[in-house]
Amino acid sequence: MAILDFVKPDRITISEFTDQKGIFHLKPLEPGYGLTLGNALRRVLLGSLKGFAVTSIKIKGVKYEFSTIEGVVEDVTEIILNFKKIRFQRKIKGVTKETVNVLIKNKEKVTGKSLNEFISSFQVLNTDVVICNKEKSFPLEMSFTIEEGRGYVPAEENKNNNIGNIPIDSIYTPIKNVKYTIENCRVGQKTDFESLSLEIRTDGSVSPKMALMEASQILIKYFSIFSHEKIGKKEHKEISKGRKYDEEFLRMRTLLKSKLTDMDLSVRTKNCLKSASIQSIADLVSCNRSNMLKMRNFGKKSLEELESKMKEKGLYFGMDISEYKL
Repeated sequence: MAILDFVKPDRITISEFTDQKGIFHLKPLEPGYGLTLGNALRRVLLGSLKGFAVTSIKIKGVKYEFSTIEGVVEDVTEIILNFKKIRFQRKIKGVTKETVNVLIKNKEKVTGKSLNEFISSFQVLNTDVVICNKEKSFPLEMSFTIEEGRGYVPAEENKNNNIGNIPIDSIYTPIKNVKYTIENCRVGQKTDFESLSLEIRTDGSVSPKMALMEASQILIKYFSIFSHEKIGKKEHKEISKGRKYDEEFLRMRTLLKSKLTDMDLSVRTKNCLKSASIQSIADLVSCNRSNMLKMRNFGKKSLEELESKMKEKGLYFGMDISEYKL
């Protein structure tokens, strides 16, 4: 099938370029293509590029997010908000995760620069960000985990079973802002062609040019699916069989997402689980049975009560719940 020739640009020009800001110009474009390309690139840049962020923190003597720390001005909630501001760059190629142990002594202000002294595989870029202020004589002991990811991940998805760990929202995207403008441009006698200007601001962990190239490659991979012979009919399994599986799958997924308050547990058992940051049924079944008795104030009676309630619902400790994508 013959394809009519499109008017398209030979190259991209750059009018401004630094480590954190780039303005790219693309012209001429067919009418309507400025919006098509600009919107697609903006969405991918903001939500699909890889970056690094803190996923959880653990502070000595702290069990809850809404606690205060003796000798520290900020409460734990404020400290979490400050950790979200930290931007990282990878120092060692191939490393995707690091748990950092920190002990700050003889300092009144803890900043990103202070943390760099304890990190080996990554580097804090915004070293002036303040994590907290404390009494100089007070030793602050904590740990935090840095991980690679895409876009934004809420704290709920960063939960783990490590007692004392506080999951936090992770902002992975290295892109601070993207905006585009579309103007008319002339090609010969025609004036309805378009010029696209794309402004990209990053956190410095990736250059605007590299970010644009990565976003373009992501779009190319997706659109290439439609250019291959992969569009066709797929044989469907027996409807009744599929419906039966779907109903059971949805029932279990809903059950796992429900809170422990729905299990009608004793106050003592509820308090023990709450202190261990076990809040949902999914959190509970993911635990190891033998580790439950290691929890503070959690005895055999509480364990028997839990197992009885779980058995009624077809649950047990150590369940593999990965297929439910919670």
